[in-house]
Amino acid sequence: MSMFTIILILLLSYLVGSIPTALIISKKIAGIDIRNYGSGNVGGTNVFRVIGWKYGLLVILLDAFKGVIAVVFIARLFFLTDIHFDNPTPFDDFTFVQLLAGLMAIFGHVFTVFAGFRGGKGMATALGMAVSLMAIDVLIAAAIFILMLIKFRYVSLGSISAAIALPIILFIREKIFHVNIPGYETLIIFSILIALFIVYTHRSNIKRIIQGTENKIKRIPLLSKKLD
Repeated sequence: MSMFTIILILLLSYLVGSIPTALIISKKIAGIDIRNYGSGNVGGTNVFRVIGWKYGLLVILLDAFKGVIAVVFIARLFFLTDIHFDNPTPFDDFTFVQLLAGLMAIFGHVFTVFAGFRGGKGMATALGMAVSLMAIDVLIAAAIFILMLIKFRYVSLGSISAAIALPIILFIREKIFHVNIPGYETLIIFSILIALFIVYTHRSNIKRIIQGTENKIKRIPLLSKKLD
């Protein structure tokens, strides 16, 4: 029964992560399949460019919420049965299950079963997972994202920079400023894995940035001044 519960948690987390919010909203609002427009990516940034910033922001928030649902709610199925397993981390068993649920939600977003396993980049869902577990570090990483976006106007570069910065921030807070971060050893390993996965999903963006063909954001919403 315990193994069944773990499998159920992972499966539900994957299915929640797989909900193609960008595809649903683009069809409902504009009557289009977002995969056939812009970059073809099923994510908030593409919706931002094709339909508008308000709907792009909505998609990003919904995609982030998928990570929150997996970590905060679905993982609580853990308490329905008396689960015992070998936990290789310093976290309690429930937090370890939360991490696994969050990773499955990210995997589901990138490889969604509802859209031919062609999903988004996973950044927003990773954000939702991370903020549920390490809010301060994520807020600092988010500031780095904003700074990179303002400076270079590449959403992809901001996302990659924030993902890479997260384990570095954890390391600095724990090792240099001696902030006691519970389960630090496990968190930094998971954050490194997430960063590597985000870089992998953005590999085409990295190529376009190097070639100078990546799309830039010309105007940041809620700010009246254009960046051009």
